[in-house]
Amino acid sequence: MPTLADAIAAGLAIGDENPWPRRAVDFDHWRALVEELAAGRWTLLGLWGDQDAVHLALLDEAPREVAVVTHRCASGVFPSVGRLHPPAIRFERSIKDLFGLEPIGSPDLRPWLDHGRWGLRAPLGARPELASAALEYAFLPAEGEGVHQIPVGPVHAGVIEPGHFRFSVNGEAVVRLEERLGYAHKGVERLMMGADLERAARLAGRVSGDSTVAYALVFSRAVEAALAVEVPPRAIWLRALMAELERLANHFGDIGAICNDVAFALMHAHCGALRERVLRVAASCFGHRLMMDRVAPGGVSVDLAPEGVKRIRDLVGTARRAFPPLVELYDNTASLQDRTVGAGLAEPALVRRFGCGGYVGRASGRRFDARRDLAYPPYDGLRFEIPTLEEGDVNARVWIRIREVEQSLALVEQILDGLPDGPVRAPVAAGRGEGMAVVEGFRGDILAYLRLDADARIERCHLRDPSWFQWPVLEAAIGGNIVADFPLCNKSFNCSYSGHDL
Repeated sequence: MPTLADAIAAGLAIGDENPWPRRAVDFDHWRALVEELAAGRWTLLGLWGDQDAVHLALLDEAPREVAVVTHRCASGVFPSVGRLHPPAIRFERSIKDLFGLEPIGSPDLRPWLDHGRWGLRAPLGARPELASAALEYAFLPAEGEGVHQIPVGPVHAGVIEPGHFRFSVNGEAVVRLEERLGYAHKGVERLMMGADLERAARLAGRVSGDSTVAYALVFSRAVEAALAVEVPPRAIWLRALMAELERLANHFGDIGAICNDVAFALMHAHCGALRERVLRVAASCFGHRLMMDRVAPGGVSVDLAPEGVKRIRDLVGTARRAFPPLVELYDNTASLQDRTVGAGLAEPALVRRFGCGGYVGRASGRRFDARRDLAYPPYDGLRFEIPTLEEGDVNARVWIRIREVEQSLALVEQILDGLPDGPVRAPVAAGRGEGMAVVEGFRGDILAYLRLDADARIERCHLRDPSWFQWPVLEAAIGGNIVADFPLCNKSFNCSYSGHDL
């Protein structure tokens, strides 16, 4: 069977392979690739727009190949990917909103990020227009005797991000959930245009604050691919150390918050205390609780002092003592298991079709982790396992987080044991280039694509959050559950609003 590389070989090569090939393809070639994607041969890794083109990133999971194909939109249209492959629909709606490029044949042309508040239509397109009328938005209908709607949000009870959820229910059972997102849109892609690398790196680190290390890392690796920057070994290992601390903090927080949504406050308190320990150690070692702006193109902006190694080792020891009793408590509390087992089932076939990463994917049998499957240093030389379950419910997503905590603690120890000496940042010379990277954040794989002009300023930068693929699966997972279980199911997914909304 031809590989992904074979399938795109007929396209026109564009630039260097940094690190994966990009080919320009015509209408028929694009459509043929989409048909193969819809048939399940490949996984959709990303879909984004330009002023006059659309780009489709594909993953062939077996040989671990990645490729990008580009279709020029001479008349402002392109063949819809979502017509055959539904995971692409929301990407296409956002491309239409931002660039004015229309997916021909798409089953859903409603606006997505544009809520009619920008003052411009297609603000990133070649010909933006003044917005002359409000945008109407029609939720999809659900018909049947006794079916009624419950609107929730976008403002929620608590200090959380905004998003609207429209429930169609029959009694207490959810018949349909439809999300409307975009309320956290910040215009990141527009702000990136023309930015120098320092400003762009700061913007990348603020796409989703709970993943600031992962976003700064994926952006930096894309820059380094574009400009052939060789990062010092110590910086590479420090980046991984920060990434694993970020993963630990978020997993501790999530496990406790999921338990809190079923009124098991004891787990919430103890997991919250562990999360706080991680954040305090991060602040003492790297000068910021979230380690924001510590990863930068060329390396890292701060070194780890000798006393920092001891603090992190002490943290690992504390977690190894405190966490197992909490796991046992979770496992042996029948009232807690009664709420989490069987709730919010994400069907494995749907998860594979959408290419869900992270704990959502691995809890439903999709064994993908960019640290291993698209290996980058230092993970290509570290020992760790990818925990996987098949059940796909809230309980499985909790257990994946538990096992990933154990793996991250072991990785932190390996990193501290192998941390080399030397400089922590290499110079980044100005120059034109194009680069792409994928890294594993705590939610799953994050993608970055960018083009730089001759002064190393951003011509185009696209950052894709794993939540783009997870939010739609949440809609399916809540079906048949009671309304009261939505907060629990939602938290077990813990999709990012800000990362999705750009």
